[in-house]
Amino acid sequence: MKTKTVSCTLDTLPPLTNAQRENIARLAALPADQIDTNDVPELTDGQFRSALRRRFHKEPKKQITARGDADVLEWLKSHGKGYQTRINEILREAMIRSSL
Repeated sequence: MKTKTVSCTLDTLPPLTNAQRENIARLAALPADQIDTNDVPELTDGQFRSALRRRFHKEPKKQITARGDADVLEWLKSHGKGYQTRINEILREAMIRSSL
């Protein structure tokens, strides 16, 4: 049997059918202890250790004003477009290291 791969984004997802909406409502009404999760494998410690943090979740951005040394800013900008993203990545790495 051939399968067709379908690619969607949040903007191009087809709307839910009435049957899908009813099924979601039925499942949402079930108490947690009545939901069968036997087909969901338990995650191992190794899987947890190799998991990626925040892969699909993005924190909302907040605009700031910061002063930095000119040579540091030039170095960041010299690596191409996206220097503000690089600043955020550097700060996030420092934050994570300090919490370990």
